[in-house]
Amino acid sequence: MGARLGQHFLFDPSILRRIAAAAVLAPDETVLEIGPGKGTLTRELAKLARHVTAIEADRALAAALPAGLDEARVRVVTGDALKVPWPATTVVCGNIPYRITSPLLDRALRPPRPARIVFLVQAEVAARLAAAPGSRGYGALTAGVRLVAAVERLFAVPAGAFRPRPRVDSALVRLVPLAAPLVATEEEERRVRTAIQRLFQRRRQQLGRSVREAFALEAAEAEAALAAAGFEPRARVEELPPAAFVALARALGPRLAS
Repeated sequence: MGARLGQHFLFDPSILRRIAAAAVLAPDETVLEIGPGKGTLTRELAKLARHVTAIEADRALAAALPAGLDEARVRVVTGDALKVPWPATTVVCGNIPYRITSPLLDRALRPPRPARIVFLVQAEVAARLAAAPGSRGYGALTAGVRLVAAVERLFAVPAGAFRPRPRVDSALVRLVPLAAPLVATEEEERRVRTAIQRLFQRRRQQLGRSVREAFALEAAEAEAALAAAGFEPRARVEELPPAAFVALARALGPRLAS
């Protein structure tokens, strides 16, 4: 059942303890765990946190989870983590299904944000999240996440630590929401993310051409927006840091809706 849902169960005790220690930094913290599976990480989290809420989509796994767990410290919710309400918690954590990594990141980063998000993800995704502007892995996912959070790639986890064994290696990432996000409002975040998505479809083009094509602008309009944001038309999208997309979206203003 876990394999059908895209879930691979982590059993290595030392890795489980390291994940829990990276997620829970104080005994009064509360944790929302996504995809607890057979409860191996849940047990480690419950040793460190005041309370754990675990959301599991597989009904059979969810029913079996209370066995061996302190039910006063762990609450199991059966359902799709992308659909059921999330409680307010200090930490969001999980060995998450690879196929829904991006939607779960989006959900975890919606306000009100937790103090930290600790996810075990595909190694390639971890590299993209931690990539620097101008590097091969840097893209729309990287820039979008870093509008509101700092990213740490903590350590790698080999495929052999899971059952069933996945085809790829994994890595643990920790996202810490920024005290002062680069975007001022949720509406501005939406607009900047739209700009990021459109522009990264043309990541290797020069910025002047990318802006013209992405937003259906005349050359003079694109040049004016770039000048207002302080960018050279010959720069390339893949070289821009996240804050640059905010400046560009503000300069584009209503033209961003084009």
